[in-house]
Amino acid sequence: SALSVQVLLKSDTPTGDVLLDETLRHIKATESAETVQTWIELLTGETWNPFKLQYQLRNVRERIAKALVEKGILTTEKQNFLLFDMTTHPVTNATEKQRLVKKLQESMLERWVNDPHRMDRRTLALLVLAHSSDVLENVFASLADDKYDVAMNRTKDLLDMDPEVEAAKARGTEMIWAVLAAFNK
Repeated sequence: SALSVQVLLKSDTPTGDVLLDETLRHIKATESAETVQTWIELLTGETWNPFKLQYQLRNVRERIAKALVEKGILTTEKQNFLLFDMTTHPVTNATEKQRLVKKLQESMLERWVNDPHRMDRRTLALLVLAHSSDVLENVFASLADDKYDVAMNRTKDLLDMDPEVEAAKARGTEMIWAVLAAFNK
């Protein structure tokens, strides 16, 4: 099943990204292969299994935000919420955000292939992550009503596909379907 897909390390060649490289080291260090679901829980800090705490990534959200600030995509601000200050990270590089929004809009409209296995893998992964992060509706919000409906219906059809079936037919996208299954659980 897509939920029980195990993550096997094919290469431990460093990527140059601190979090990805730390993740590679954790995957390499595990004694037995873990499932996609388990790794998502470990890498997001959402598991408290005392036997696996050494594989958890620490302060993931903060570290991702810091990396995006360093790349000039986000900025750091303090906002006051009644009794306390909170650090927020608003987008400063609207061009990069618009590029991703346009990419997803075009993939569901102008470049629609009606087959997830013919979709660009990175676009499919981006679509799954946008859906799992509850920002997909925002991606299509700027479209005219008729195009919005088409994009949302195509997206719904795609995301409603059975990850088990799609993972079985997948050629190189098994992990994306396993991630979708894990988030849909």
